[in-house]
Amino acid sequence: MARNRWMAEHFSDPYVKRAQAQGYRSRAAFKLEEIDARDHVLRAGDLVADLGSAPGGFAQYAARRVGPGGRVVAVDILPMAPLSGVDFIQGDFTDPACLAHVRAALGGPADLVISDMAPNISGIAAADQAHAMGLAEMALEFAAACLAAEGRCLIKAFQGAGFPELLAEMRRRFSRVATRKPPASRPRSPEVYLLGTGLRPVVPASES
Repeated sequence: MARNRWMAEHFSDPYVKRAQAQGYRSRAAFKLEEIDARDHVLRAGDLVADLGSAPGGFAQYAARRVGPGGRVVAVDILPMAPLSGVDFIQGDFTDPACLAHVRAALGGPADLVISDMAPNISGIAAADQAHAMGLAEMALEFAAACLAAEGRCLIKAFQGAGFPELLAEMRRRFSRVATRKPPASRPRSPEVYLLGTGLRPVVPASES
């Protein structure tokens, strides 16, 4: 019954209809578009890492924005059909070997790291939240290690247990941190996006 309600809501969603009309692979493209319109996170020629990319909404929008002079390296445990301007790696982002593959594919410091990663929902709220926050923390660690000095990162997180700690760590890593809830994000969803700019030198937590 819940599945039927979700399907009915999904296919009546105006963002789903817009995505189909504009050739986007998912409604998620509009989340990135709306944040980009406000904060200008994507620039022509950027080198972008897209974490948790399938089915490709973020990567598709990002590739269009960075243009032929830029490049997107995308990774997901699920398969993703090819996209122009996107180098896709299928693998588990939590596997160090996959992380090394992504870093090698970037070939240098990234200008932007975007993460729309979310766990498969088990239905156990505490476990799902912990998993989601673990993925967000991994995305932040990756961004801090791979970004250029003036790089930016945009990470999906879920408000709840662990979120204040993630926000505090973002503020330790970046000089400016903003929380964004784009209109394309469903109002009832606890998801938000944390935007970090002005990467700070890494300081051990015990010294901060």
